[in-house]
Amino acid sequence: MEASTVGLETTLEQYRRELTGYCYRMLGSPFEAEDAVQETMLRAWRAYDRFEGRASVKSWLYRIATNVCLDALGGKERRVRPMDLGPAQAPLLENLHTRAEATWIQPSPDPADEAESRETIRLAFVAALQHLPPKQRASLILCEVLQWQASEVAELLETSVASVNSALQRARATLASTDIRPLDEVPDPELLARYVAAFEAYDIEQLTQVIREDAQQSMPPFDMWLDGRADIFTWWWGPGIGCRGSRVIPVGTANGQPAFGQYKPAADGGHEPWALQVLEISGGKVAELTFFLDTETLFPLFGLPPRLDG
Repeated sequence: MEASTVGLETTLEQYRRELTGYCYRMLGSPFEAEDAVQETMLRAWRAYDRFEGRASVKSWLYRIATNVCLDALGGKERRVRPMDLGPAQAPLLENLHTRAEATWIQPSPDPADEAESRETIRLAFVAALQHLPPKQRASLILCEVLQWQASEVAELLETSVASVNSALQRARATLASTDIRPLDEVPDPELLARYVAAFEAYDIEQLTQVIREDAQQSMPPFDMWLDGRADIFTWWWGPGIGCRGSRVIPVGTANGQPAFGQYKPAADGGHEPWALQVLEISGGKVAELTFFLDTETLFPLFGLPPRLDG
């Protein structure tokens, strides 16, 4: 099949966004997903003259992307959240540890198609997917998230429909065993504004009004996570008191949820990057706070400045 360079590039690029969402769910990292999609495009470009049109271009690209992801996952430890590694701990400085062997789920600036459910890109769901063997993971994402037919997935994975259905059954059972809290359909902008104002003021009374009593907090790359508003506040007004006086900058959404860049007061009077905050909202209040501390890589990804002066 012949195509001009411009035409081929246009044909392939129209699928980049949705492929990125697929690869992110498979791999749990926006950076690895971007690399996987780039490798998919490169392989497709090189093989296009041998593409015989027996499947759609879209199916062909997903086959390549799936193989790229399966190659990337071979022999790798799954990406995790702190909640995957053990029970909640007391809000004490001595419980703050990193684990060299842990590879963390990373937030993504919403690679998914806007028509897809926010539930299927949220951090808890992406983390749950990582519990599945890679081919089960691919089957579940393609069938449950992207709404492919089992016959289409069987053709893509070069297996039988019965095998796909069996993989789906096992994958659904695994996901059902994870405790994923339901989210509010659309976070209330007024609630988010109240949260930002209360956090910047470090106002415990106002924070109590916007954060659920059973809220959870984690801070990758530390393995400690906190269960309950009381422990969260004990941390904030104890070992985490350095966050007092922070500025919080909205950056839209990460994984379908409200996200903010947090800048801590710096010794020179400005504010230095501290965390990308991703909130989950349930029952009209903040139900989970994830503070991603890898600002060196994540702040540029979300278009955040390296520091705030003045």
